[in-house]
Amino acid sequence: MDCRLTEEQELLRRTVREFADTEIRPHVREWDREQHFPAELIPALASLGLMGIQFPEEYGGAGMSAIDYCICIEELARVDPAVALSVAAHNGLCASHIFLSGTESQKQTYLVPLAKGDAIGAWGLTESTSGSDAAGMRTTAVQSGGCWVLNGSKTFTTHGRVGDVLVAMAITDRAAGARGISAFIIAKGTSGMTPGKKEDKLGMRASETSEVLFDNCRIPDDQVLGEVGRGFVDSMQVLDAGRIGIAALAVGLAQGAYEAALRYAQERRAFGKTISRFQAIQWKLADNATRIEAARLLTYRAAYLKDRKRKMTLESAMAKLYASEIAVKAADDCVQIHGGYGFVKDYPAEKYFRDVKLTTIGEGTSEIQRLVIARQLLAR
Repeated sequence: MDCRLTEEQELLRRTVREFADTEIRPHVREWDREQHFPAELIPALASLGLMGIQFPEEYGGAGMSAIDYCICIEELARVDPAVALSVAAHNGLCASHIFLSGTESQKQTYLVPLAKGDAIGAWGLTESTSGSDAAGMRTTAVQSGGCWVLNGSKTFTTHGRVGDVLVAMAITDRAAGARGISAFIIAKGTSGMTPGKKEDKLGMRASETSEVLFDNCRIPDDQVLGEVGRGFVDSMQVLDAGRIGIAALAVGLAQGAYEAALRYAQERRAFGKTISRFQAIQWKLADNATRIEAARLLTYRAAYLKDRKRKMTLESAMAKLYASEIAVKAADDCVQIHGGYGFVKDYPAEKYFRDVKLTTIGEGTSEIQRLVIARQLLAR
């Protein structure tokens, strides 16, 4: 594996970085304060291919590689992890599930507008009583007159209120356990599906998260996504790849926090010199720079395997676990280096600190990643 980026990838990084610095950075505090989902940013993201990063051009996508995807998510997260989260959820969950399991008709109807940025995607797996134990969900789907009738709810759904297309999992055969869960494509405005409570979150506040409620929501049979009973199995494949995106997000967030700490350390003076001259600060910077590079390489390794259509369950879990946990340390050190200024909103340190915790929870907690890793190792 050659870890050097190509000239095209270096150009991609510079392009997305410039976009994030000019179009996103000036609004970060406002969007965070107001919990504003920046829908006005979608056309610009789409113009760069960021709403359909890995999907083939025939479906309206940019046809980029998994490593390209990591670069894009990293550079967005370096400036605003909330925007990166929305882009990752749109690409890596909803749209990816349709690309993985959808019929050609479903791809043309739903994937194309998602990849072009004409629609925003949402994905519903988690429920109030089933988080890590996703197979313990309660939402049901029962066949009735050529339709499926959904009843139940989803929680912590990214774009649950603003999404135009939702992929949701529901139990179609309780006796079959995880093999009795199916996936459904549901368009915004479908009768019986309503948005529920919008969550007031600690961090990632510009990425909208809410409940989705189903009350006798009738779904035509042709909107079953994949085979009946394979929804949970396909979801696990989606999450395997999606974890690469969250790992990239954590790397980008850590990079942003590290750079903010480095800038401050080179400007702040104490005892007659900049605090970057003190060994205590230097070691924090050195350790973070090293950990970030290690996390980046773990993430790119998982993406490399994905590009070659090789199994990457172990590698994506390792990348997600390590990147998210070193990002927490980078954000913590960023606050510490800023001292009192790290505790106020005039500086970016406190926002990185609030945002980062979700990376150890979303798309599988650190505990679940360790469980996945252990199972893969013991199965060898």
